Formats: sequence, C-alpha cells, structure tokens
Amino acid sequence: MKRLYLLALCVFSVPALAQDNTLKTIVNKKADSLQSQVVAWRRDFHQNPELGNHEFRTSAIIAKHLQSLGLEVKTGIATTGVVGILRGDKPGPVVALRADMDGLPVTERTPVPFASKVTTVYNGRETGVMHACGHDSHMAILMAVAEILSSMKSELHGTVKFIFQPAEEGVLPGEKGGAEEMVKEGVLENPKVDVIFGLHINSQTEVGKISYRPGGAMAGINDVQIIVKGRSAHGAYPWSGIDPIVVSAQIINNLQTIVSRNINVTENAAVVTIGAINGGNRSNIIPEKVEMLGTLRAFTHADEQLLIARVKQIATKTAEAQGAIAEVKIPYSSHYPVTYNDPELTEKMLPTLQQTAGMDNVMLRPPVTGAEDFSFYEEKVPGIFFFLGGMPKGGNPQTAPSHHTPDFYIDESGFALGVKALCNLALDYMDEKGKY
Repeated sequence: MKRLYLLALCVFSVPALAQDNTLKTIVNKKADSLQSQVVAWRRDFHQNPELGNHEFRTSAIIAKHLQSLGLEVKTGIATTGVVGILRGDKPGPVVALRADMDGLPVTERTPVPFASKVTTVYNGRETGVMHACGHDSHMAILMAVAEILSSMKSELHGTVKFIFQPAEEGVLPGEKGGAEEMVKEGVLENPKVDVIFGLHINSQTEVGKISYRPGGAMAGINDVQIIVKGRSAHGAYPWSGIDPIVVSAQIINNLQTIVSRNINVTENAAVVTIGAINGGNRSNIIPEKVEMLGTLRAFTHADEQLLIARVKQIATKTAEAQGAIAEVKIPYSSHYPVTYNDPELTEKMLPTLQQTAGMDNVMLRPPVTGAEDFSFYEEKVPGIFFFLGGMPKGGNPQTAPSHHTPDFYIDESGFALGVKALCNLALDYMDEKGKY
C-alpha cells in the first residue's frame, strides 16, 4: 500500500513540477524579450517625473497599459494611485505586487540623454524634479510583470493585484497620500490580499544581485519638532533673559546619549538626528524661542517607543533645568512603521529568489536606516521587500552616487532580473497555496 501511495505521489508530482518549470521558462524568455520595452518605459518616466500626489501623466500611462492587458483597473486611489486586478482561471490566494510612482524635488545632473529637465516650485523654492530614487524603474518593471502574468491567466492559481502607489516620498504638510492612504482607501481589500511583495532598485548594489533581510529590514521613522521657549534679552545682558539657543545646544548634546546609553546596540541600531535649528535673526539679540526639527529611526516597535519617550524627557527636563520650556511633538508631520519582512514568509520564498538570480547572487544585507512606506502594507498582511542591484558591474559601492542625489544613476541591464523575481514570487506562492 505504501509503495502504491509513493508511486501515485510521483505520478502527480512530476507533471506539476514540469508545469512549474515550464512557466518559469516562459517567464525568463518573456522578461528577456521585454527588456528593451522596460527600458523605454523607464526612460519616458525618468524624462517626465512628477512629484507625490501629482503623478497624473504617469498614472494615465500605467492605467492605459493595464487596461490593454484586459485587467480590471481602478484609478484615483489616494489621489493618483492605480490598481490592476488579474484574476487567474484557477482558485487560489490573492498576491499583491507594488511599485511607487513619485519623483523628488532634485535637479538632475546625470549626463544621460533622457535626463529630466522638469522644474517646479516646491516649498516656495524653484527646483528641478528627478526620479532620484528609482521609482521610474519600479513602475517599468511592474508593468512588464503585469504583461507576463496576464498572458498566463489560464495557469494562475489565484489573483494578482498590481499596486502603483503615489507619494512614497511623502507629501506636503496638510496633504494625505502614500501607502498609508492607499491602505485606508481599501487597496488591500476586495479581493482581500493574502501577501504582498515589492522591490527597490539600489544604486550601490551590483547589477545582477538581490539583497534581502528578514524581520526589521528598514527603519521605522518619526519626525520631531522641539520648540524651546525662553525669554528675550539684549545680547550684551544675557543674565536678564533665558537663552533658548544655549538650552537648545544642551538638548542636542543630551539627545546623543539615547543611542549610546539607552539602546541595546548589540540587538538593534537606532538614530537620533537633529537636522534643522532655527532661532534669532541678529547677533546681539537673544530670541524668545528656537525651533528644532529632527528624525528618529528604529528597527522595533519597542525601540521606537523608547526613543520617543527619551526625547520628550530629555528635551523637557533639560529646558526646565535652565528655566525654559520645551514643547515636543512626535511625530511632527510623518511616521512610517518598521519595514518588517515576515520571517516565515521570507524563509519560504528565499529559494525562489535564489533560483531566479543564482545562489551566489542573493545576499543577506544589514538593516537599512532609511525608511519605506511599504511598511504600511506589511502592518496588515505578510510581505517581503527586497533590493535589486542597479550599480554597474565592477562599481564601488562607496563612491557610487547614492539615492536622493543629483547624480543618482542606475544600470538598466538589471531590470529583467527584477521582472523575473516578482513574477516567480507570485507564481511560486500561488502554486503552493492554490494547489494544496
């Protein structure tokens, strides 16, 4: 009886395995054949960048492409967001794949012929607009993934949601947007998403390689506003006032003890940075108040709460000791949770990435103190967010232009790998959950 069971298992497993390999062969061929189209899409987006919540041209191009594939398309989500729904012919889970769409207020300096010449006024200042973080490549890659998977509709065990999200880089004060708003408007519902995958191109990882991290992969952030109120005085008679500049200096120094003395650095990293300090307008006048702006970054919810509590305590008590008052607001205008890759899901899907890129080309990476609003999706459903190499082969990660800079540069030859990775993650997850 046992031998008959094993024989039957082999009979049913071999065709299934052959079918899986056939689909991946198709993915590889189609991804390679679409490489030039992905590059063309990316260059068009790069030459015509739009800031968060203003991706009108961008979203129209994406929606038109998804409609041409026969997908159910929803537009205007969280202002300019686009979602395409591909329902496979076989029952199974719902897999979401996400790309972000917005550019940055950065004036491009790269010598490429498709460099952005777009300008705008941002926060009252004229500036260039540039895809200085690779969102143009994310969109182009996901458009190709949608084209490939839609051609496999009859073989899909489940549904794929293609999420094109605005305003990942944040919005101006008073606006709403990004992943948080997409979630609030129900992007993970109807049909309900079971799992989500996303990638980010990286200008300091060699093309052809993928890096990942289970657990806290990117930091959670809270921005900070501290207003120190003193008493104005003539600069020649400081004893007649309470100097908020001196108090602010003491607060800044004391805040640096949080990471060195309160965070267990053997377990997780953390960052406390004051990035702006504004107060006074003349050399011989002690002002009434000083405003400081900063950022807090941590990799666990517990550390995040510890940072918030200690900043408030140190700022208010340091000010109080000098006879001043400190008002602390955290978060001031933005908060992103920790980008947390579900460890069990990461372990399960790691072989897919390794098979796609090659075992030696998939690397565990340290935590990244940058942040991503992909974290809002991962708060609701298990997810994996990984990094795709975009640095030319042989490049030096230490000198390669970093993200958010005028010289940011991506080697386009790695796009096909991103297409294959997202396709195969979706196919493998759906095959496992849909068949058994």
